[in-house]
Amino acid sequence: MANTIERREHTRIKVRWPITVVADDSTIEGETRDITAVGMFINCKKPLELNETYRISVIPPNQQSIELTCKVLWSNLYSTDGENTYGMGFCFVRVSDEDSHLLSDVLSVHYE
Repeated sequence: MANTIERREHTRIKVRWPITVVADDSTIEGETRDITAVGMFINCKKPLELNETYRISVIPPNQQSIELTCKVLWSNLYSTDGENTYGMGFCFVRVSDEDSHLLSDVLSVHYE
């Protein structure tokens, strides 16, 4: 009998933290729905282009913002509260050492 392989290598933490996406000359507000050490799922009112890279600020409660460069891996129409919003999965492609430590610290609180 084959062993079951866990699809996700990193534990997802369900959180709703505000985010700001920098897209060309505009910004898009939204929020995380879950986050890991290597990626996140966000929800916002404007779709972002698949396979494109964006700069995203994540703002955990009572913490400084964490700056991430992320690539859109997938997108779908995700409806909440009767409004059409978009859910998108991102992987982190560039994170400074400082922001990586901040993210690890914030996530470690939720692992406990």
